[in-house]
Amino acid sequence: MYRLTICYGHPADPTAFDEYYRTVHRGLAERVPGIQKFVVGRCDSLDRTPPPYYLVAELSFATKEVMQAALASPEGEAAAADLANFATGGATLFGQEDW
Repeated sequence: MYRLTICYGHPADPTAFDEYYRTVHRGLAERVPGIQKFVVGRCDSLDRTPPPYYLVAELSFATKEVMQAALASPEGEAAAADLANFATGGATLFGQEDW
């Protein structure tokens, strides 16, 4: 299993971010081929300090190669291009292979 993790920085307008993510971006991301699991969660802190990220999304694929093909697909490119429309706090992406 290979996971793509997207960590969203704190947005300028959290309400607008949440609305856009729920009504537009998540739908685009769910159309990316090859996703086996899609999990999204708002970040919380264990020590009451502000967490480094606002929201984290994790997309699971069978392999790294499947993920790379998915991101290169028209649906993957559309989802990536959409980040500029709402991720005002930036987004950090990285991959992880289960071991």
